[in-house]
Amino acid sequence: MIDTPSKKQIILDFCRGQSFDRIGTEELRAIGDELRRRLGASYRPSPSYIAAVLRAAGKQVEYEDRFANPWMEEPYASHLKGVLQFHDLESAEASLRKLDAIYREYRKGSDRIGTSLVRSLVLKGKLRAESLAANPRVSPEKRREKQEIARWFRVWLETPDLLLDWLELRKASAEFQQMFAGRNRPAK
Repeated sequence: MIDTPSKKQIILDFCRGQSFDRIGTEELRAIGDELRRRLGASYRPSPSYIAAVLRAAGKQVEYEDRFANPWMEEPYASHLKGVLQFHDLESAEASLRKLDAIYREYRKGSDRIGTSLVRSLVLKGKLRAESLAANPRVSPEKRREKQEIARWFRVWLETPDLLLDWLELRKASAEFQQMFAGRNRPAK
């Protein structure tokens, strides 16, 4: 049995072998070409996946799109790692509450970099939720849920100081209750 390296291992090995000084769009394209060469011409790796693998390995990647996390230096990277979640309504609410608390902490300290990074994560969540809500391959129930989550992220982006009060009113509304009857318990 031949031991085939994983996609992640191919990405990391190729990057190490090329000794890239910086990793931008051109380097991501070269890594994608290597993955196709090794895994088959039909394999289409997304640049955001490659960027995520490299960032997780501690590489600075100069690439942004709605699916890739923004590059963060410490202490932001540790503080914000894994905070953005929206698998369902409960995780989205818990995530927004955490992001809101971190945003307020950064804002209180007049930390523009921190507040900007939190806003970029919330925007990423909104864009990804909207993308899933528009995807016909996703079940109608899950699409409605992602559309609702995108609305929550949008409200936070427009008026972060009002989100938590608005969210309680939204969850108590007849429309929400009808769409998501009994599916959302308040996050603590």
